[in-house]
Amino acid sequence: MKTNRRNFIKKTAAGAAALGITSAFPTLHAGILGANEKLVCGVIGVNGMGFADLRAFLNQPGTECAALCDVDDNVLQQRIADVKEIQGTAPAGYHDFRKLLEHRGLDVIIIGTPDHWHTLPFVYAAQQGYDIYCEKPLANSIEECNLMERAVERYGNVVQVGQWQRSDPHWQDAIAYVHAGNLGKIRSVRAWSYQGWMKSVPVVPDSPVPGGVDYDFWLGPAPKRPFNKNRFHFTFRWFWDYAGGMMTDWGVHIMDYALFGMRQTAPKSVMSMGGKFAYPDDACETPDTQQAIYEFDGFTLLWDHGIGIDGGYYGRSHGVGFVGNDGTLVVDRTGWEVIPEPKEGNPTLERVPLVEGKGMGLENHMANFMAAIRNGAELNCPIEIAAGVARTCHLGNIAYKTGRRLYWDADRNRFLNDPGADSYLSPSYREPWSLPVL
Repeated sequence: MKTNRRNFIKKTAAGAAALGITSAFPTLHAGILGANEKLVCGVIGVNGMGFADLRAFLNQPGTECAALCDVDDNVLQQRIADVKEIQGTAPAGYHDFRKLLEHRGLDVIIIGTPDHWHTLPFVYAAQQGYDIYCEKPLANSIEECNLMERAVERYGNVVQVGQWQRSDPHWQDAIAYVHAGNLGKIRSVRAWSYQGWMKSVPVVPDSPVPGGVDYDFWLGPAPKRPFNKNRFHFTFRWFWDYAGGMMTDWGVHIMDYALFGMRQTAPKSVMSMGGKFAYPDDACETPDTQQAIYEFDGFTLLWDHGIGIDGGYYGRSHGVGFVGNDGTLVVDRTGWEVIPEPKEGNPTLERVPLVEGKGMGLENHMANFMAAIRNGAELNCPIEIAAGVARTCHLGNIAYKTGRRLYWDADRNRFLNDPGADSYLSPSYREPWSLPVL
């Protein structure tokens, strides 16, 4: 069993001084969790995936939810009632995540906030020694990813990031087939997401902040803006202040397996094109159509997305295609198959018909997280994997914004001789919030 909480007290003083936030956390916990003891969680951000993650947590044996936090009191009160129905007791409710982190008796923090609000709760929770389940993408910028990685390295927390396909057996089996070399030399990889159910977001005027919502806190480190319902809750992901559009929404799931299959963590270069081609006059800022080409040694990786249509590759609305000299393996959330290369009527490979998935990825992912906490099991999506995938997706968006081919120095986390592109690496936080120093 990993001993992050047991060890973290020894280094709290130095770490907290580096962060400059000790005064916010007068009480630090240092419990030792045995393999049969109950795991108690608090959840920050409970409207969407945060609540889905909580349900998966509570579906595991030996668990309890003691505290919830959301800046929308309407959501918070509903989720308190939901949790009471699930477990029989109501959790405490908070509007400020810092107060939740002071709640006694917590072992695990689940972070389900919008992307721009991942880093601060994550670093604060890591500094306090909590184990963390954080929604994907890891962060809304490359420098935030770097900071979160450094926090885990310093404090030794058990961290699982919500790229739950990593725990889905049919995805794992597909990659085992790729890694076995059955496809021959893989020259290109295609990763795509065409989502017909995601339609245009109509322009609406700014409006008063809804009752029960602390909108200034919701904005947090992002720029000050008038309230607009399009920037709130689900559709926040189509605005650069808070997220990276389809590239970092679906992209971290799909690109994750593209990189996993090729045993890669970072490209050599990237270029990207696209735009608001389908819905040029709607409210969204991020592109509804985008392609990004990543260069690696010996192969290229293509990302391709489209909103409002389902016309993906191989008859699938999303997935990864590993294109080898002897055949192509295609995998998505329904299953995987292998399409042999004809080879003049004499294929080298036998066709592998569709191997269907079971749809248990999130449940398995949470079980893997618990096993890592209780007995030191290997995490399926630790921070280094999530950070690498998030960086790769952000690189695609930065190439889109700059409109040119960019060359990446993965060792330094900087572009090669391109200060203009480097300016996109780190966010500017709005006062009184500041980027942690680690």
